[in-house]
Amino acid sequence: MNSNLVYSTQAISAPLKGSIRVPGDKSMSHRAVMFSSLADGTSNIKGLLEGEDVMATLAAFQAMGVTAQGPNNGELTIDGVGMRGLQAPEDALDMGNSGTAMRLISGILAAQNFPSKLVGDESLSGRPMRRVTVPLSSMGARCATDENGCPPIHIRGVDQLEPIDYKLPIASAQIKSAVLLAGLYANGETSVTEPAPTRDHTERMLQAYGYECRTEKLNDQASTVSVTGGGQLMAADIDIPADISSAAFFMVAASIVPGSDLTLEHVGINPTRTGVIDVLREMGADIAFLNERDIGGEPVADIRVRYVGLKGIDIDPKYVPLAIDEFPVLCIAAACADGVTTISEAEELRHKESDRISAMVEGLRALGVDLVEHKDGVEITGGKIHGGDVNSFHDHRIAMAFSVAGAVASESICIDRCENVATSFPNFIDLANHVGMSVNV
Repeated sequence: MNSNLVYSTQAISAPLKGSIRVPGDKSMSHRAVMFSSLADGTSNIKGLLEGEDVMATLAAFQAMGVTAQGPNNGELTIDGVGMRGLQAPEDALDMGNSGTAMRLISGILAAQNFPSKLVGDESLSGRPMRRVTVPLSSMGARCATDENGCPPIHIRGVDQLEPIDYKLPIASAQIKSAVLLAGLYANGETSVTEPAPTRDHTERMLQAYGYECRTEKLNDQASTVSVTGGGQLMAADIDIPADISSAAFFMVAASIVPGSDLTLEHVGINPTRTGVIDVLREMGADIAFLNERDIGGEPVADIRVRYVGLKGIDIDPKYVPLAIDEFPVLCIAAACADGVTTISEAEELRHKESDRISAMVEGLRALGVDLVEHKDGVEITGGKIHGGDVNSFHDHRIAMAFSVAGAVASESICIDRCENVATSFPNFIDLANHVGMSVNV
């Protein structure tokens, strides 16, 4: 991998037009590989994201004895080994840049009777992992991080996990999923209570693979999800919709480039993931769902976005867990909106592939945007975006967000350290240029 891949953008005035399909949903791709590997029988997956993150997940299960054919054009066939069929890996399992993979696989490996070690790249090696190892340890797992609470994660074999009733300290689908996956192996019922809604792909996909998962709504925000250990996952055919997080870059681009009329095909519109659309609509965006349908338990639609001038808003904190990955590009929307946009109660953004609050503040300031940084968010005053040099801090979403900014900047933008875009959106450059943006490597 190139250690310093640079994107350069050229300001454009031509509108974004046409119809495109962005790659498959990354969250669902990870889970489809994991559940297919643990299922009894052969599973067929369509629409798989063939990015480096998902390939790291597939490689990890292949290192534990799972066989697979593909992927080829998003199609992957996996011969599952059953819940107890994984074998001890010979070497450490490298999760690359993927926090999702590391945290979810921790829940699975915590229940195995063999030792394992999870490692990652420089960015992942600085991300907090005690948030999963602590609840897993309370179930009887033997797992540890380094002294700073970061990877590598060392996991020792156990014979049996005990169920827990865990209350999430923060709204996090990754922590919820890690505990639930460990709960599949526990001796009894494991429950996770979340303080606010988070993406529910784990719950939906467990059902698709024949494993009962129960959700009890406690109030408008909180709910409890429960599984009973000792069941089986059965092979399934899964059709993964396009990733709304990837589509979000084009939604914002079409919303800020005058005259744009762009359709994004076959996008997953799971209500736990549409926070970015809710925020953009509150800013005045013209976003319509076309051809709504249900694919394998997940709602899907074609999304049509037409240009309209955006206005600044105070973003409701309830959208933070529902749009956590989309806030970098929402910052670009805010920089183009009329008035002030406020993001708050979003300190979790500081613990992603980069400190995304700091990264966006530094980059937007370099482009002449007026803003105020806070511990848990940022206030952005919309106006003109100038050209300049931006550091993406090896964060794929920061790099792509500033590529969108280049569509309306007064001069070119040079974005440094963009190699990790391949982890989630390997054909981003091709699609961006296809609809009328101008991004060069």
